[in-house]
Amino acid sequence: MYAKLLFLMILVSLLLGCEEDPLIARQVKAVPPSVPNNLLLNVDKHISLTPRPKEHFAFPIGLGEVGPADSLYSGKRQYPFFCMTLDAGLGQPLVDNQQGYGVPVYDEQNKIIGYSQDCLIKTRLDYYYLSEQDRQVKPYDKSAPPKLSEIATTKIDGKIVPQIYRLERGTINRYIYHIAMLVPLAQMTQRLNKDYWNNKLIYQFHGGASIGFRQGRLGPERFIDRRIDQLSQGYALISSSGNDTSYGYNLLLGEDTARRVKQQFISLYGEPLYTLGIGGSGGALAQYLIAQNSTGILDGLMPIYSYPDMVSQSIYILDCDLLHHYFNVKAQDNSRWRDWEQREKVEGMNGINDFEHPYEFLLPLNQIFAGAWPNMPGGSSECVYSWFFSATFFYNPKQGFLKPYFSDSVQSQTNWTYWQDLAQIYGTDDKGFARTTWGNEGVQYGLRPLLNQELTIEEFLHLNRNIGAWQPQEKMQKEKVFNLFGMNLPLWLSLWSRNNITPAEPYSAKRKFADLKAIEQGYRFGQVFIGKADVPILEIRHYLEESLNMHHTSASFEARLRMQDFQGHSDNQILWIADENYIPITEGLALMDKWLMARRDKAELPASASKPVELQDACIDANGKVLHQGDNVWNGDWNQQPNGECTKVFPPYSTPRIQAGGPWAGSIFQCGLIPVEHAIEIGLYGELNMKAHLTELKRIFPHGVCDYSLGDIGRPDLGFKNYKEKWVNR
Repeated sequence: MYAKLLFLMILVSLLLGCEEDPLIARQVKAVPPSVPNNLLLNVDKHISLTPRPKEHFAFPIGLGEVGPADSLYSGKRQYPFFCMTLDAGLGQPLVDNQQGYGVPVYDEQNKIIGYSQDCLIKTRLDYYYLSEQDRQVKPYDKSAPPKLSEIATTKIDGKIVPQIYRLERGTINRYIYHIAMLVPLAQMTQRLNKDYWNNKLIYQFHGGASIGFRQGRLGPERFIDRRIDQLSQGYALISSSGNDTSYGYNLLLGEDTARRVKQQFISLYGEPLYTLGIGGSGGALAQYLIAQNSTGILDGLMPIYSYPDMVSQSIYILDCDLLHHYFNVKAQDNSRWRDWEQREKVEGMNGINDFEHPYEFLLPLNQIFAGAWPNMPGGSSECVYSWFFSATFFYNPKQGFLKPYFSDSVQSQTNWTYWQDLAQIYGTDDKGFARTTWGNEGVQYGLRPLLNQELTIEEFLHLNRNIGAWQPQEKMQKEKVFNLFGMNLPLWLSLWSRNNITPAEPYSAKRKFADLKAIEQGYRFGQVFIGKADVPILEIRHYLEESLNMHHTSASFEARLRMQDFQGHSDNQILWIADENYIPITEGLALMDKWLMARRDKAELPASASKPVELQDACIDANGKVLHQGDNVWNGDWNQQPNGECTKVFPPYSTPRIQAGGPWAGSIFQCGLIPVEHAIEIGLYGELNMKAHLTELKRIFPHGVCDYSLGDIGRPDLGFKNYKEKWVNR
């Protein structure tokens, strides 16, 4: 089977190799000098305490005119930067230089007429309609318009009207923005017409994983279709490719961009009654951070499949490849690790035997190259299935993109990591690499199963002696990919990024101490969710644990615990988890509308004061039936309470750091370290006799082990005095 698959891959690659990738013609081959722009906020405490500067751009952007390229307060423009206006159906970007910087721009004879480093386009209007026959969103061609009977209808103020949508697009902060609204047929081309607007605004956020350096795109038909139910009710809809985490996780730039997109809308149509954020995954955590860090953008949140933030998820995400390498190579002699339910005890995330993985054929191949005996995986876990290659694309500065957006020379002069995308925030070291927040010094992997007698002392010691850490960035290497006849095939010969893991020398593999300066900057600039978000929040997610999907349930409890720690309560966060075959968006929007309208009259009170009584934590079945609801339905290990009724239906799993004894809130980048002798004295190992293993523990942990009660030693004083007491008293 695998030989046939390999042959097919080679054949396909040979056929594809005969044609040049069309991206080559649009490659960025030269990087412009950095453009001076000192408009990065000066943050000395927490960014939410730092006033934003007054807008200086004269909104609205006129039709045929160009929006601002420089951001208002999130720093200088990032280069290299790949333009995607062509991918978005907007044609080529405007020429802004003749020096070869950015993407080439071609004339009708396919000759280069200049280059675009900033990817700007002129603001324009386009029109779309919902087809009555197939319920698809389609372009409205004014020269050959569809028959009225071909257009689906909706009811506005008791009147049946055709579903025709005006879409404005342009660039703000170099990203492509969208404004959509239902409009009357007779006045569809009048830019300022808002006859059908219900005075309520939705800001659509988009999810995905990326390391930046691209403009991004939003398909117009998909953008409208995603929120067609709300648009047909009269809601206005806005968004930007700068609020799509498929293209970057600089959420300060995302905030800056969202503020300006909303300003463009307000300058045309006036202030809305409220602005509700909605979006999944990265588009959900972006809402949490914007609500935490600023005011004036979002009045309420509907995060779907959320995490609290991205950077604190990297704490355990980057453990996954280390664990894969350990189980499959370093601990191969221990047969228990071929059982995925046994691995789950260390990984925390769900593990399922006989679960098929599309890249399972790579395991025996890589074991051979690592000098280990090959075997098929026989299952998978979320740690593998969802976070496969995470270290490669998230943390390895030498890897870059698989697609040829940038030439080899540009690739070689750029460090491609999440942190490099935010280098203006995290800072750089003396070698030009962005400071990173990840570290695992003192982490005792498998401590919880050790205490629960699910792991022997010998297995615990072997795991921690061998797991290692990630090499310093300057020592990391690009992944090794099998090459045939000059063409790259998806045969990774350095699976788990094992060429970038510290070796066991002379006795145990070195660990990495997290960069405290990077952690401090991440906190100060609001890239970490600390729980400050007193706005109405309805978090919705499917239960996806049995699919080994990365959107695990425990992330919701991380956010809740952080809110409880910071605010003293989480009464303004409602959690709905539904069967994967049902998503209660419509019901949620109706209740959020009720909450937000009531909130307008009680703005001086905590958000929970205006919450509808029927809006409660709940679990929902595949038919939309509420199975259980109430204050305690999600109780469980995360809050040290007996399992609630919903927890019994949809049980959450944990993460490698929780299994290492860390908190469920998941926000400790660098733990406080205590000597092993002290850890034994204070009972960190329970009733286990670890004194007999003191010498070995000290060799594995020469700098000490984590005492999580000390908190995150990289977290600075953020300037909040008596905040919790203030809100509890209210």
